[in-house]
Amino acid sequence: MSEVKISAEPRTEFGKGGARRTRRAGKVPAVLYGHGEKPQHIALPAREFAAAIRHGGLNQIFAIDIAGAATTLALAKAIQRDPIRDTFEHVDLIIVKRGEKVTVEVPVHLVGEAARGTLVVTENQTLTVNAEALHLPEYLEASIEGLEGGSRVTAADVTLPGGTELAADPELVIAMVTVAPSAEQLEGETAEEAPAEAAEEPAEAAAQA
Repeated sequence: MSEVKISAEPRTEFGKGGARRTRRAGKVPAVLYGHGEKPQHIALPAREFAAAIRHGGLNQIFAIDIAGAATTLALAKAIQRDPIRDTFEHVDLIIVKRGEKVTVEVPVHLVGEAARGTLVVTENQTLTVNAEALHLPEYLEASIEGLEGGSRVTAADVTLPGGTELAADPELVIAMVTVAPSAEQLEGETAEEAPAEAAEEPAEAAAQA
């Protein structure tokens, strides 16, 4: 994954009021820190930042230019969003260096189809790995092709690209393959529930009387 260049401005206003004014100006309040550097409070262009995250994912590497100073490579360590407006409220950026490895959470995509008559239940959608900062995988793949009921896919089964190491427990379950209930079983469950529902009606009627 290549870095995305983005310009930032030093931020001089702090607190909730300052953050609101920054967001109203179309920018995202952020703090940049790491590698022994003094934390820098900056403002990122909201539209460009959102587009980069949407395209590259949460592990997108940024080449940040702060008011014409030397470009700094950084990775979003924590992102706060407004769940209603779906906007970015604040971003913590950690400085990274070329060639160093970082620990990140990467999405896992299940590929293939399990055996007929089965259901696939996802237990974990991401996996913790160590990878070179400028070569972070956008996603990882785990095959469920032909798996029968009772099978499971663990972190050890996930295909890792070159230079990427597993940081999670190899036994971490990514997905479970179970036997799908038959039509007869589903009908039986419905029949068992019906008498119970019918029995509740007289009780409710008595309570209302």
